Amino acid sequence: MQSAAADEADTPFDFKLPEEEFKHPVIPDFYRALPVVDRRIHVLGLGAHGQFIAHALRSIPNPPPVTLIHRGWHAYTLWENSKRRLQLVRDGSSESQEGFDAEIAFNRPRDRGKVISGQEETSDARSPAQDTTPQLQKEESTEPISSLIVCSQAPTTVTALLSVKHRLNKDSVVLFLQHGLMGVIEEVDREVFPDPESRPRYMLGVDTHGVRKTANDMYTSLYAHFGTMAIGLLPQERHDGFSPFSAPIRFDAKGLRPRATNYPIGSPADTPPLQRQSPWTPNDRYLLRTLLRIPALCAAGFAPSDLLQLQLEKLAMKCVIHPLTVMLDARNGGILYNYHLTRTMRLLLSEISLVIRSLPELQYIPNVANRFDPGRLETLVVSAAYHMRDEISPTLACVRSGRQTEIDYMNGWIVNKGEELGIRCLTNYMMTNLVKGKNKMVQLEMNEDVPFMGPKQGEGSIELKDGSSHDTNDGEQEDLGEL
Repeated sequence: MQSAAADEADTPFDFKLPEEEFKHPVIPDFYRALPVVDRRIHVLGLGAHGQFIAHALRSIPNPPPVTLIHRGWHAYTLWENSKRRLQLVRDGSSESQEGFDAEIAFNRPRDRGKVISGQEETSDARSPAQDTTPQLQKEESTEPISSLIVCSQAPTTVTALLSVKHRLNKDSVVLFLQHGLMGVIEEVDREVFPDPESRPRYMLGVDTHGVRKTANDMYTSLYAHFGTMAIGLLPQERHDGFSPFSAPIRFDAKGLRPRATNYPIGSPADTPPLQRQSPWTPNDRYLLRTLLRIPALCAAGFAPSDLLQLQLEKLAMKCVIHPLTVMLDARNGGILYNYHLTRTMRLLLSEISLVIRSLPELQYIPNVANRFDPGRLETLVVSAAYHMRDEISPTLACVRSGRQTEIDYMNGWIVNKGEELGIRCLTNYMMTNLVKGKNKMVQLEMNEDVPFMGPKQGEGSIELKDGSSHDTNDGEQEDLGEL
């Protein structure tokens, strides 16, 4: 039992609490005694899902102050010239929320994953000894951010966080809402916050809400289908020395030789499970309590191990539905009732199941083998495809519009994690490159698209010597032969 002086020393933000507070028998009252420094919640990534989260935050009694972070002048100007309200259409009825604050953030130029201090930097700025603190423009805010909700797409998360990195500190809490995608947090640690001592605290959310934008108004979202949200606090590397998702054995590409690691290796009978617990700060508890009291989110708190399993289940469904619908250019229901596609689905799931069941983070959790059995994962995939059979997957929408996809954080993550564990995932590797190849093909077609040009002045019919005319464009196409 630690003394009151020791507990007071570990209190975040150096708050001095009365001695009787530490002797209170009710634990929740003790944590509520810690005041919240800043109630403001910032939302980064204002797509359909980000607007839905911001709308839900302002829909509760005594709502917290909500700040929308717009990336660039164009998005900020559109918001300032609009009615400055977010609208959500649900079951034919519309609900608007106002009272949002707006801020602007600019992208930072990067060189080899590091931020360059300014646009005028020369090659001397690439020296490791050079200060990499970015120069701020006068329109940007320098106020610290206590609670940040990131709703950006996975490929743009690093760039989005770099624009507000100067406002985050080790006491800030960042909630990632990435829809079950994997590898985002590891990329953020590597590119944005490489120092564990100054790294913000991470929370992860896995939700199943269906929201999409409308064509009439960019600040109006359509609530497609009901869902839930699971939220949890991730372990901090500066507390226990391990990152949230670290593998015990990593293999080299040549010969699959294991590399040294400081993570415990052994069977569950030989090595006890790790105690992955991080102390909660007032910012963590405030953000979690605020989200839990929003009826529209239907949120619940989970332990990191349970949250990881929910994330992996959603990942398995995405790894099958998204690439198959892209290659078929079909809606989600198009992969159902087709035996040939079912065989392809089972090949993908067999590799996905093997990689997930081999993860060291799940070795001490009971019933993992049954939960991530290929047969059960196939049931989840079929159920999700049937439930959203009339919609198209986000990856297919990105491919059709020529935008970058998130396939590297789905099947690509399975391939990379399999290489670390010594598992060759050939089917997932093929699907990853097929999706990238089709996306590149669409981009090339869009870039090479030339608008139709009519005849120039003086062109058209040709006057012959006998007085007749002959139209050069008689409606028939010229035979160019076979390609």
